[in-house]
Amino acid sequence: MIKALNLSKSFKNIQALKNISFSVSSGKFIGLVGPDGAGKTTLLRLCAGLMSKSSGELEVLGFSMPNHSEKFLSNIGYMPQTFGLYGELSCYENLRLYADLKLINNPKERIDELLNFVNLYQFKDRLARNLSGGMKQKLAISATLLKKPKLLLLDEPGVGVDPIARKELFGIAKKLQTGGTTIIWATSYQDEASLCDEVIMLNEGEILLHSKPQDAINRLKGRVFLIKSSDKKADLLKFMNDSEILNASVIGDDIKLTLKKGSNFTLPKDHKLANPNFEDVFLDLAGPSKKINLNLKNSDQNSNEIRIQAINLTKKFGSFTAADNISFEVKSGEIFGLLGPNGAGKSTTFKMLCGLIRPTNGKALVLGQNIYNVKQNIGYMAQKFSLYGELSVIENLKFFAGVYLAKKGAIQSAIKNFEFEKYLNQRVNDLSLGTKQRLSLACATLHNPKVLFLDEPTSGVDTATRREFWGFITSYAKAGVSIMVTTHLMDEAEFCDNIMIIYKGKAIATNSSAKLKEISAKDTMEEAFIELIKSYD
Repeated sequence: MIKALNLSKSFKNIQALKNISFSVSSGKFIGLVGPDGAGKTTLLRLCAGLMSKSSGELEVLGFSMPNHSEKFLSNIGYMPQTFGLYGELSCYENLRLYADLKLINNPKERIDELLNFVNLYQFKDRLARNLSGGMKQKLAISATLLKKPKLLLLDEPGVGVDPIARKELFGIAKKLQTGGTTIIWATSYQDEASLCDEVIMLNEGEILLHSKPQDAINRLKGRVFLIKSSDKKADLLKFMNDSEILNASVIGDDIKLTLKKGSNFTLPKDHKLANPNFEDVFLDLAGPSKKINLNLKNSDQNSNEIRIQAINLTKKFGSFTAADNISFEVKSGEIFGLLGPNGAGKSTTFKMLCGLIRPTNGKALVLGQNIYNVKQNIGYMAQKFSLYGELSVIENLKFFAGVYLAKKGAIQSAIKNFEFEKYLNQRVNDLSLGTKQRLSLACATLHNPKVLFLDEPTSGVDTATRREFWGFITSYAKAGVSIMVTTHLMDEAEFCDNIMIIYKGKAIATNSSAKLKEISAKDTMEEAFIELIKSYD
């Protein structure tokens, strides 16, 4: 199906792929994983015939690449990270347009078949701009399937969608595989990688691993442990900075430690051996997260001080109630997570607390006041990062320092804390996604806010970068900053002190991750999330 021998691809002075060799058999489901900039998208585009290789050999479907013959193009489907759906067209009209572009005669039967296959037939007349994130991805996959391709290349199809929609998308791909389609699924979700037939892991343009997921996971047996902690934030940061530890994360009431190979770390007496997962494999091969060394000034700490308060928050758009009578509070130093499927009301609730939209009824208070009166004590990090791409790192820092009226020395502190020294004069557009993420957080906290709002801050970044970022979040919370965060990543929800799940505009559950797993009788937060949603229905 695919054969690569000493395949390389360069862009000016950057070598995106370095003499890689591999083969993929027909009918396999391959997970393609790796950090930002590893070469995943470049490899998919080469396989799709969208760019030429620099050197080496690449054969796809028996054709030497690149190839633009009709026979090749009709047997390959490629879905990029950003697929060109037309918001003003309906689901059916989008597929009809792509069918016409692909010169498919009398496509109605095929379009109806695909809409039924991805469970969108009942929404065939809905405009694409009114679809949830998961539904848009289903429609995009449908467009790539119009010609019944033998090979389907999917570039991170699950980014930005909730766990339920992500599971549905993966299930759609699995059904296609049973029908004989070969799937290459690029992903930053390690749980997805573990479900593939084989995994190819890229890092800096080289292949670190090509094996069955379980074979790779088994290599870490005996190196993963759960330990109890009376001060999770302090212990987590301590373990994150221990040179003998590969990874430290939160699992309910425990801290999970993955030790480096040959580690001399002394485990506490109450430790328990745990099963490794593919995330551990990724960090073992791609390298551990960076150490967290933030030098933060403690916020005016009073552990019982209520910093964020929602009182019967309601938001209506015409006759539609997006958020219905939602109430909660967030104390000093607390990390509060908002979870929910796409379109459930999570983002609406978050935006009311941030002051981005006004509630129809109820109150949103920050530091006991209307948010518009306390903006200087609030930091906000948008999902798409509110940075100026044509400006350099130092220019962005100076701009936001002026906007927030940051104190003298704030910029130098941010440069040191987030290790920006070598990036200062680089354009933001030229930075990796992970570095942009750090810069966005730095800009949002230049003025030492007491409250920090984070809207899906780690969407699309790799495991090591996400772990580093949650080290930053934990550091701010330990310093007394109150943090509200939205996320679709259930392993990240474990880092939160409390979690609210919003569904159909209502708060259906609020508790710690450990309690939510106990209530739902599930072992993982993702399983608990899905179960609580199903139970409510």
